[in-house]
Amino acid sequence: QVQLVESGGGLVQTGGSLRLSCAASRTIVSVRGWFRQAPGKQRELLAGISSGGTTNYADSVKGRVTISRDNAKNTIYLQMHSLKPEDTGVYYCTAVSGVLAYWGQGTQVTVSS
Repeated sequence: QVQLVESGGGLVQTGGSLRLSCAASRTIVSVRGWFRQAPGKQRELLAGISSGGTTNYADSVKGRVTISRDNAKNTIYLQMHSLKPEDTGVYYCTAVSGVLAYWGQGTQVTVSS
C-alpha cells in the first residue's frame, strides 16, 4: 500500500502562484500525476510525469504549470503560475504502478477574482 499526501493548497488572488507537493509513503516506480476537480465538474487530468521524467499537460493549463518529481524524496510537485478563478478546485495527486492506482486526499486551491 502507498499513501499519498498533498500539501501547498490555499487561497490566492488571480494572477498568483502556488506550488503543490505530493509525498508518497514509500518508493514506487510509477507514473505520477495531478488531477483537479472543480465544483460541479468531473475530475480532470492536468499533468503527468513518467518515472523517466517525461511530462504531459492538459491544454487548459499548458504554459502555466510545471510538474516535476524528486525521486529521492518520493515527491512530485505542481508549480502553478498566472492562476485564474477557473483553476479553483480540489487538487489530487495520483500514482499508477502497473494495474494499481493510488490517490491522495486532495488539497483545496481557491483563486479569488
